[in-house]
Amino acid sequence: MLLIKNGRVVDPASKTDAPRDVLLDGEVVKEVGEPGKFAAIKDAEVFDAGGMMVSPGFIDLHVHLREPGQESSETIETGTKSAARGGFTAVCCMPNTKPVHDNASITRFIVDKARTAGATRVWPIGAASIGSQGEAIAEIAAMKEAGIVAVSDDGRPIATARLTRQVMDYCRSLDLPVIEHSEDVSLAAGAVMREGVTSTRLGLRGMPAAAESVCVARDVQLAELTGARLHIAHLSAKGSLDQVRAAKSHGLRVTCEVTPHHFTLIDEDVQYDSRFKMNPPLASREDREALIAGLADGAVDVIATDHAPHEPALKDVEFDRAPFGILGFETAIALSLEQLVHSKKISLTRMVELFTTGPACVLGMERKLAAGAPADVTIFSTTHEWTYNVNDSPSKSRNSPFDGRSFRGAPMATIVAGKLAYRR
Repeated sequence: MLLIKNGRVVDPASKTDAPRDVLLDGEVVKEVGEPGKFAAIKDAEVFDAGGMMVSPGFIDLHVHLREPGQESSETIETGTKSAARGGFTAVCCMPNTKPVHDNASITRFIVDKARTAGATRVWPIGAASIGSQGEAIAEIAAMKEAGIVAVSDDGRPIATARLTRQVMDYCRSLDLPVIEHSEDVSLAAGAVMREGVTSTRLGLRGMPAAAESVCVARDVQLAELTGARLHIAHLSAKGSLDQVRAAKSHGLRVTCEVTPHHFTLIDEDVQYDSRFKMNPPLASREDREALIAGLADGAVDVIATDHAPHEPALKDVEFDRAPFGILGFETAIALSLEQLVHSKKISLTRMVELFTTGPACVLGMERKLAAGAPADVTIFSTTHEWTYNVNDSPSKSRNSPFDGRSFRGAPMATIVAGKLAYRR
């Protein structure tokens, strides 16, 4: 048994924000009780969480582990070690591997590899279309049986409205969410950052915000037509959030996520430095303020990292030739505390909700600290001062614009299935 004592339990699902001790028995939570309740238990390993927050295990709904096929950038082992270091107990890996994760044999490979090499739980997301080419629906039912939790053609949108409707109809019958990388490829073609004054000044081709919001509008209408569960990945534009708000007001099963880099940085921060290149691109100041408002008022359901590692050689090229994507695991909690909680934009409980019950609800799961629940726990500090050094990361990649940044607040320990996966 493992006893976590002297901590402040913050659990939105049980509406708890109070000093509590948590007793774990193997892979499940045995009990959550008043401080000192388990003092008579002498054979338990003790974790002293004095001055720390104790929460249900954080879930990252949107990550790239690169395996199979791109192991020079990341593997399931290195990626999940980085995730555990960031406070995540479960990660949902996107299907844009090589080959694309579009069949049950790859699902089984990922599940088996994660079971033997993963530091955290890995919940795979399967491709919506064969090869993510947007021509024919993938083997979704077989992949679900093998272990996927959602479908997506992430890295690109589902190519046509017709195929999107077919995927949504099919996934509704399977009770699977469709996670959409909403982007009108004709508007986004060739763009490397957000369109605006900064893109003009830098001489870099810009993508209008409408490239995202136009596709979100399409997807929301198709969700209404089919009754499917639609989740908008890495939403970055005010116009897109307006579409999600309208969908929610009409009772549609539409959710969305925002990344820490999109509520922290803006297009004005972009330099000729490929660490600032991601897709969707960093947006305008107005967009960022809209995202923060949505995180505060409930329009946004999830904070997800879109952890996208690339081996250094791939990023060490001219900005317009570099691939999109940045690392996200190890700075997510610190950025959320810095930008949202310490600045009093949202409460600490709301932040925890965005990492726990929010992603769990998208996947049709529960996430709470209660007797019988999985013994997945995230322990973090709101005051610990530290500096992020990307070279200390277990990830194989180094593409973070936050390298060298100092923070107040950090993940302190990650417990997965009752075992310490990481301790600061």
